[in-house]
Amino acid sequence: MTSPQAGRGQGTQQRGNKPGGAPRANRARPLPRGNSFYTPGASDSRRRIERSSARALVLLHQQPVWLPPVIVAVLLVVGLAVPGWLGAVALILVAAFLGWLAALSWPRTDRGGRLLRLAAVAGVLVVAIIQATR
Repeated sequence: MTSPQAGRGQGTQQRGNKPGGAPRANRARPLPRGNSFYTPGASDSRRRIERSSARALVLLHQQPVWLPPVIVAVLLVVGLAVPGWLGAVALILVAAFLGWLAALSWPRTDRGGRLLRLAAVAGVLVVAIIQATR
């Protein structure tokens, strides 16, 4: 899974014709540019994080573009609207997802972006603690 080039041409295959006569393209999204999913010259711990996240990232990439943000938004609304442990668990799931994405993007992020990502995760966790005690 080190080369995303293998699936590049999948988004251009024809599946058939629309009633108007125009061909319909396959809706599969092409993989991101580059020749590796992994950070070159990364430490052992960084390589472990990237390798263990690769399968989940490919699964996320195969989903419709709108699905992950909708799921996170629903969890956020449930977490804010439902008091008690159920709301706290929803917010902890949001914080875990944000933290995972922050860890994956860490090498390419400047200091300000890193601080904002940490503040977002910490803020969601603080609200989760508040929800758990309500």
